[in-house]
Amino acid sequence: MNAFDSRQREELCAAVRALADDREVRAVVLYGGERLFAAGADIKALAAMSPGQVRGWNRALQRTFDEVARLPVPVVAAITGHALGGGLELALAADYRVAADDARLGQPEVRLGIMPGSGGTQRLTRLIGPARAKNLLMTGRTVGADEALRLGLVDEVVPAGEAHEAALRYARQLAEGPAAALEAIKEAVDHGADAALSTGLALERSLFTGVFGTDDAADGLRAFLERGARRDGPHSDGDDEKGRTT
Repeated sequence: MNAFDSRQREELCAAVRALADDREVRAVVLYGGERLFAAGADIKALAAMSPGQVRGWNRALQRTFDEVARLPVPVVAAITGHALGGGLELALAADYRVAADDARLGQPEVRLGIMPGSGGTQRLTRLIGPARAKNLLMTGRTVGADEALRLGLVDEVVPAGEAHEAALRYARQLAEGPAAALEAIKEAVDHGADAALSTGLALERSLFTGVFGTDDAADGLRAFLERGARRDGPHSDGDDEKGRTT
């Protein structure tokens, strides 16, 4: 069921760090298999821990999900079956979520007398708003893919059996884009959203300036100017400047 015990968390953490250090990686897809995305934490293991042990375990899992969210490349979650508790919290760390039409998503921790501890109260609220987040968190109910789409919990719903390929297709599209610009956009959105507008704009300005020094920017700007020169050349169709689009 892809339940998160200490070994699963350690393996995920190692994989994420390897991806972060590999500059050949241009996008990442999170996928739990055809059966389900992840059922959440290993409750049997948690029930055997002392409060101090739970705190340390939770801190480590939260840190791992943070590392997923901070990957410098686009991260796409392919959600099949169930994404519950910690499983949904992992999906929330992605930049984009594709769900199969038979998927079920939720944060059912309250039904056990506990609460989410690996981003559920924070990322969910930022994604769908306080009132909707409280509804899911306080009732512990699960929602189907269509309702998740209406709530903004997922970004795309596809027929069962197609979520993985749809996520790969979107990831490949992003992987073909300019790496530095995509990384800068992700940083601006993720870090600017929680800051004052003036701080976010300053961050955006700094990142905007920085991408101008990349090879991708040089190539893109040169290609744009060359296309414009061809349109304005002796074989131009005569359209005026206002009629041109790019």
